[in-house]
Amino acid sequence: NIFTHQPSYFSDLDETLPTVLQVFNNILHKCGLRCEGASAEPQKLEEKVNVTPGNMPLQELKDLVLYLCDTCTTLWAFLDVFPLACQTFQKHDFCYRLASFYELAIPELESAIKKRHYEDNSVFADLWRRISHSRKKMIEAFHILINQVCLQPILE
Repeated sequence: NIFTHQPSYFSDLDETLPTVLQVFNNILHKCGLRCEGASAEPQKLEEKVNVTPGNMPLQELKDLVLYLCDTCTTLWAFLDVFPLACQTFQKHDFCYRLASFYELAIPELESAIKKRHYEDNSVFADLWRRISHSRKKMIEAFHILINQVCLQPILE
């Protein structure tokens, strides 16, 4: 792979990971949720978030779920083909931050998808399929990270 031929790409990955984490923060923000722990940022005084997944326009919810699905699938695919990147991910507390994001966002999004009234039931089916796929890929990415960062070193 390319990291073998160009080891300096690890530093590029290290510099890029805050941007990847910001994607999850942006999704939380769009859902009216606040991130916790190391990724938390102070809320601006004039900033009042009244939009939640339950009351946002349908198109916005669809875009958010697609964005999440694309992000999770890409993240999983990258870690699946290049598990050595896990060490770099963990330098940024990625396991903790992914788990925190999952706990905050997934139940909120699932609830909003279930409770919303749809004129076309295929829209519900598509949203549910994509949020389920996102959830699955987050869990699989987390498993890769735990396996590479925690379990493999013990076995070696």
